[in-house]
Amino acid sequence: MRRATGEWAAERTAGWGSGLLGVIIFSGSLPATRVAVASFSPLFLTSARAVIAAALGAALLSMLRQARPERGDLASLGIVALGVVVGFPLLTALALQHITAAHSIVFIGLLPLATALFGVLRGKERPKPPFWLFSGVGSLSVAGFALSQSGGASLTGDLLMVLAVLLCGLGYAEGAALSRRLGGWQVISWALVLALPAMAVVALATMPDAWTGVGAPAWAGLAYVSVFSMLVGFVFWYRGLALGGIAGVGQLQLLQPFFGLGLAGLLLGEPVAWTMVAATGLVVLCVAGAKRFA
Repeated sequence: MRRATGEWAAERTAGWGSGLLGVIIFSGSLPATRVAVASFSPLFLTSARAVIAAALGAALLSMLRQARPERGDLASLGIVALGVVVGFPLLTALALQHITAAHSIVFIGLLPLATALFGVLRGKERPKPPFWLFSGVGSLSVAGFALSQSGGASLTGDLLMVLAVLLCGLGYAEGAALSRRLGGWQVISWALVLALPAMAVVALATMPDAWTGVGAPAWAGLAYVSVFSMLVGFVFWYRGLALGGIAGVGQLQLLQPFFGLGLAGLLLGEPVAWTMVAATGLVVLCVAGAKRFA
């Protein structure tokens, strides 16, 4: 019994570690999208990143000779594709034409709550009541900090981000539940392959008329969201959600905006205010509390 408990604890700890790596990778997604969407249309960016990631995922599935998912899994894979392959990338790309990347952090801070809610609905999880308190305080902390730092707002951009968060939370929860049987990287790879035909058609129809005006930053942004945001990050993220619990590990997303600001300070030389450090400390406490009661 004691050994089984120890193995369960080790599994959950590994899940939280894997989830943290996923969050760190995802932290660069919105800045990379913001850069890329300056040269590519939102439809092309969304479809191109899906096509590139699908090609890589299909190669992995083939090389490692993974069995095809059962017919009953197709509906769940379709939900994953709708949420994280099409919905979130497209809606955030559209939103970032109206709002700044900093303002979008307001909504990313609400993603853990959306993931937890769909984890209850789709993953049949039942977190303890204090979990919701820590999750709510953490989300409000992130949203409050981001709102105080953002300088631009647009109703259209805000509504697009709300829809993006809802679809992303659904895709996260559905993929995590499926990952318990298929494996994390297999789920995102099969979801990408499922969406490939439609995404390839959209990419061909919306590709730029001329490529000469596309600069290196836009290509780098496309490469990042295609390889890391769309595939590599999900390998760690879905594994973390499956092992550590959807609702609990999902709270690690509260740290994503602060990782993004930290990277901006480290790589771009942007100042890091004391308010960011204070807010980060509060969020870390909320994540620890949510982990305790998940």
